[in-house]
Amino acid sequence: MTAEPIDWVYPPASGWTFDQVNELDLPFKWELVDGAIVVKGQTLWWHDRVRDRLLVQLLAASDEPYDANVERAVMLDEHNVVLPDVMVFDETGLEVSELACTPVESVVLAVEVVSPGSKVADRFTKPGLYAEKGVQSYWRVERGEDDVPVVHEFRLDPEKGVYFPVAVHEGALRTELPFPVEIDLKRLVKR
Repeated sequence: MTAEPIDWVYPPASGWTFDQVNELDLPFKWELVDGAIVVKGQTLWWHDRVRDRLLVQLLAASDEPYDANVERAVMLDEHNVVLPDVMVFDETGLEVSELACTPVESVVLAVEVVSPGSKVADRFTKPGLYAEKGVQSYWRVERGEDDVPVVHEFRLDPEKGVYFPVAVHEGALRTELPFPVEIDLKRLVKR
C-alpha cells in the first residue's frame, strides 16, 4: 500500500506550518500567509535587476553587525513565512550559514519591489505583517517614469504598530536608517 500524496492546495484545518510545507516537494518558490501556501510568481527583468542592484548597494553601505540578502525566508511565526525581495538584518548571535529562516526579530529593513503580480501583497499585506512583527523600516519600490525606481520609505510607529511614510525618493535615495546610504536610483536600471 502506498501513501496518498499530500495536496498542498488543501491545508490542514489549522493551516500549514513552515515545517510541514518545508517537508513537501513543491516545484515552485512559496510563502506562507495565515497557514496558506502562496505561490511566488514569475518576475520581470526590471524587478530582478532593481532587486539585485539594490542588494549590491546595501551591502556596500552596510557595516557590522548588518548584512543583506535577497529572497530569504523570514519567519514571522509558524504560519507566516515571507520572502522579502531584499532584507537587511542584524546578524548578531545568528549562525547565518545554518539558517533556513531569518528570525523576524533580526530584520531591520524589508524591501519589496512591486511587480504586476505582487501589488496587493507589496502595498498592503506584507507591510502589515512586517509592522505587526516590529520590523523598523520598510521600503516599497515602484516602477517610475523611464523605468527609474521610486522608493517609498516607511518607518515603524512602535506604539501603534503601523508604518508611517517618511519620504518618497525619486532620482536618489538618501536615508540614515538602517544605516546611512545614498543610492542613485537610475543606476539600478541603467549603466
